[in-house]
Amino acid sequence: MTPIEKRPPWMEQSTVFERIAKLAVLTIVPALVIYPFVTVIATSLGNETEIANNGGLILLWPSQPTLGAYRSIFQGGIVSKAMMVSIAITIIGTLTSLAATTAMAYGLSRPILFGRAILLMAVFTLLFTPGIIPNYLVVRQLGLLNTYPALILPVTISAFNLVVMRQFFMGIPQELIDSARIDGAGDLRVLLRIVLPLSGPVLAVVALFYAVAYWNAFFNALLYLNDTSMWPLQLVLRTYVLQGTVMPDIASDNGALPPAEATRMAVLVIALVPILVVYPFLQRYFTRGVLTGAIKG
Repeated sequence: MTPIEKRPPWMEQSTVFERIAKLAVLTIVPALVIYPFVTVIATSLGNETEIANNGGLILLWPSQPTLGAYRSIFQGGIVSKAMMVSIAITIIGTLTSLAATTAMAYGLSRPILFGRAILLMAVFTLLFTPGIIPNYLVVRQLGLLNTYPALILPVTISAFNLVVMRQFFMGIPQELIDSARIDGAGDLRVLLRIVLPLSGPVLAVVALFYAVAYWNAFFNALLYLNDTSMWPLQLVLRTYVLQGTVMPDIASDNGALPPAEATRMAVLVIALVPILVVYPFLQRYFTRGVLTGAIKG
């Protein structure tokens, strides 16, 4: 009589202690993640009295929430203009990067001359990135200092996104492409009519990666933009939150400055909202897009 094979550990019935431990972990970890967001939003809604009574620190829950900090921010021109600049840079930069990455990834996924050498050069940038001084010298020689293209062109193509998209394109059945070529389709038509309609998941993932990178970037703006009126939202947020600088155009309806801590947190919430709104709609593409692009090939 052959002995019964033992089932894997994950198929065994959990004990009471294991279930309690899982429940505790699944309760504590989300609480630790959610707590900072709750305190940031609560502090942004707090009034001056509550924040002062709390020693000028963050609040956990305001007893009398107010939108004074948000009204004061949008009444001024610094944050509003910086937000428009960030939105424009994110949209234009994401579309430019997505188009360039898609074209290069499709070309490298086909058997072209020196294709492997070009791919190795792209991957080389993942291991050895240029320093600040070479980047600055190149941007200056191109005449891009104090211009918005300086925030987009040097980071147009990410080697990581290029590799992921290339591997995804290589997973598309070659028979589909061969049949299109038999019908007389060129490379551009194959890309637009066959490859891109089948690449929705990886396009969504790469677009989100680029959008998050452009939206959160502040160092390039600090390095290349000398005019403070051209600063994006993240650089304004960094200057205000870290340095504690009071924006000159922020004031409440009665002319008094809102609480500094509430204003900092309000600017932080404004900077977080766009990504938090977009992310849930693209989250379902992550597993399919990233894993398929990383495994196939």
